[in-house]
Amino acid sequence: MDRNSIIGIVIIAAIFIVWSIVSQPSAEERAAEQAKRERISDSIASAKRISDSLDIVKQIEQKEAELEALKQQQGEQPEKNEIENTTELPVVESVTENIDYRTIYLENDLLRVSLSEKGGRPSAVELKRFQRYDSLPLVLFDADSSRFGLNYYQNNRHVNTMDLYFKANTPEVYVSANADTNSVALRYSPEADKYIEFKYTLAPGRYKVDLQITFHNIDNITTQRTNIIDLDWMINSPQQEKGRDNEQIYTTLYFKPYEDDVDYFNARTKKGASENIQTRLEWIAYKDQFFSSVIMAEDAFLDASMRADLKPKGSKYIKQFESAIGLPYEQSPKHTIDLSFYFGPNKYKHLKAYYGDKRLQDLVTVGRGIIKWINQIVIINLFDFLERFIGNYGIIILIMTIIIKLALLPLTFRSYLSTAKMKVLKPQIDEINKKIPKEKAMERQQATMALYKKVGVSPLGGCLPMLLQMPILFAMFRFFPTSIELRQQSFLWATDLSTYDAIFEWNAQIPIISGTFGNHLSLFTLLMTVSTILSMKLSGQSNMSNQQMPGMQGMMYVMPVMFMFVLNKYSAGLTYYYFLTNLITIGQNMLFKNFIDEEELLRKLESKKAKPKTKSKWQKRLEELSRQQGGYKPKKK
Repeated sequence: MDRNSIIGIVIIAAIFIVWSIVSQPSAEERAAEQAKRERISDSIASAKRISDSLDIVKQIEQKEAELEALKQQQGEQPEKNEIENTTELPVVESVTENIDYRTIYLENDLLRVSLSEKGGRPSAVELKRFQRYDSLPLVLFDADSSRFGLNYYQNNRHVNTMDLYFKANTPEVYVSANADTNSVALRYSPEADKYIEFKYTLAPGRYKVDLQITFHNIDNITTQRTNIIDLDWMINSPQQEKGRDNEQIYTTLYFKPYEDDVDYFNARTKKGASENIQTRLEWIAYKDQFFSSVIMAEDAFLDASMRADLKPKGSKYIKQFESAIGLPYEQSPKHTIDLSFYFGPNKYKHLKAYYGDKRLQDLVTVGRGIIKWINQIVIINLFDFLERFIGNYGIIILIMTIIIKLALLPLTFRSYLSTAKMKVLKPQIDEINKKIPKEKAMERQQATMALYKKVGVSPLGGCLPMLLQMPILFAMFRFFPTSIELRQQSFLWATDLSTYDAIFEWNAQIPIISGTFGNHLSLFTLLMTVSTILSMKLSGQSNMSNQQMPGMQGMMYVMPVMFMFVLNKYSAGLTYYYFLTNLITIGQNMLFKNFIDEEELLRKLESKKAKPKTKSKWQKRLEELSRQQGGYKPKKK
């Protein structure tokens, strides 16, 4: 193998290694994360005191009965503080067992939102146009895996609205928003003309649900923090896709500080991640690979304590998300809080069109830096353009690959031409190696570089074009696994281009292999690997490598196998794209070979040896400065 190809492969491998290291949290980030976990605010602690157990209520009632009996025996009224000190458990207003509450279904053509009269909360959300990988309805969360309620104190009793009985303002169980915007109001009314109301509004054709919370003549309310009421929101994110490991990589918590960039938790961490934000936020999102549940403030949340915990592999859930969100609250006869939800797909164009001002499109994982710009400006727009005219996504990927390869054709040709130059110079390099023993490696290197300089060949000439193509490869690595357009789209044998295309699976856990490779073999990944090795073989890279650096040939085949292990669990659309790239590269190299006459190329290189070397302006300027300082002495001829 020629020198520049070896250097290029080494640099590419180094980029992949550095990129994988950079994507992991640093020691400082892990330390900061641990410190943040230890500094979670009292608001998240208070949220965790919520319990649906009636045993707590019975214990409290028993304590109060004992106090009442003591009062009757002593013939006096215990002081309020005496009751508070005697009752160690928090008093929770709870729905009694004999109350029958309903579930109201507010829906449009896209969503079905279940609203429970117990707590007046959204207890479940179903996306009507999507299914799980096993063809079951796609439910973002249900009543048993979610929590949503306000925490406050009233008459020194801790209250969470999750435990209150609300009454819906409609006799209908199903409320549909077909033509006009429709809404459901659920009201908790402890006394006449006193109530807490949760009003939900859903418009047709939207994934957005508006929520207006109204406190009307609710007095004696106190909160842990002045003018702040805590909203407790928890969701267990269920597994929706076939590839659990891959889905886990993209399931994490996002949030946007007020008038600042979107931030998120590292999804790859195996431990729980937490954040205690003491400044305002615009929204908080519980995101999985292709769908999100987002809560947005009309203006801003005052603060938030957020946490994400990874569920064990045997669980039907991927992660548990919870937040204690500070909402502005004023003690007044009537106080309203305006919120909204987004329950829907992570589709870049849709999120940018409807929520671009809030930057919800950043929920779509497209990378950072130049990779992010390539995806947002080039790849997504090209994909959407082709989608208008072509219904088969396998064909869309094929055409998109051809367009990208044509755009990169000048760089590919320069890389091939540099490789061809190194190839025709190989006999002269071999002659240098015969004359100079390998013990004098430095002398060999100097003689080789002198030859390259004489003929005007740069050892890095083939590396630079390859490096310039790397951002495209990384952009595709980010684009395909998170592109919801590919979800459950079939092509050839692949039933879902967004996940792996297994042609063979096994149940036995094979150490190391099962952890990284998985318990299956993906056909497109195998074709990608074989085509990579074939491309190297046809271009003669492996043979050249073995002649120039004995033992290097084996290493040339190791890298494609390493990539096969890494990508076997990834999107079939991604490995299909890499497979197509390899096939087109093989065809391009065969075409270049017919256009480049190696004998003519060698004659051109040899003719450069005889030409006098012209000095660049920089070299002339450097020599002039050296002459003025008395340090330049012309060479004797």
